[in-house]
Amino acid sequence: MKGKSGVVFSLTTENAAVPGCTVSNALWESRAGSLICFSLGADTDISAETSPFPRLLYVDTGCMTVFTTAGDEWHVKTGQALLVPADVPAGMKAVEDTVYLEIAQKEDTHMNKVIKAGNVFKLADLVPYQDGRIVNMDVVNNDHLKLAIMSFADGTGLSEHAAPGEALVLALEGKGIIGYEGQDHPIQAGETFKFDKLGRHSVKADGPFKMALFLTLDA
Repeated sequence: MKGKSGVVFSLTTENAAVPGCTVSNALWESRAGSLICFSLGADTDISAETSPFPRLLYVDTGCMTVFTTAGDEWHVKTGQALLVPADVPAGMKAVEDTVYLEIAQKEDTHMNKVIKAGNVFKLADLVPYQDGRIVNMDVVNNDHLKLAIMSFADGTGLSEHAAPGEALVLALEGKGIIGYEGQDHPIQAGETFKFDKLGRHSVKADGPFKMALFLTLDA
């Protein structure tokens, strides 16, 4: 997976929109799926294209219109997501400078049934807070990738552990502390953190905290 591990960064800053241009940055690709970061300058667009795989779009910053050749339109803004089904020709037009992630699922993939194609939703709204608890939802899951959304009540956290693949954390709401290889890294909504495969890490909430975790499971 592209990107430097062990530092807090901004996807939008690292993939700043270029006026009048569209830019794609493949962060991770395998036979199982892909994670691509797109940057669209204001008033630019990507023509409607058909994919044989479902695509989950998540807007990190900005606002864009997702449109189909059948005349459907959805407005997706910062923090919101949209599932585009396979074989539906869909394009994107930026209302303003916009940075978004596209997760394509190329292998047999379990998609949580709460996700309905054509519905715009906030990732952070998928899981509630519960006092003294951590709530987890697997949104996308196959043998090689996982996208999970997690909520942490104030003071809760995950003790130090290591994952079998690389991981990207997207802070969705509130503040937390990422422990990585013996150092603490404060993180807040809108920021991102990357783990290397088998990197020792922990998570602790600093107040109510929600995050998305994109985990690769390739050998």
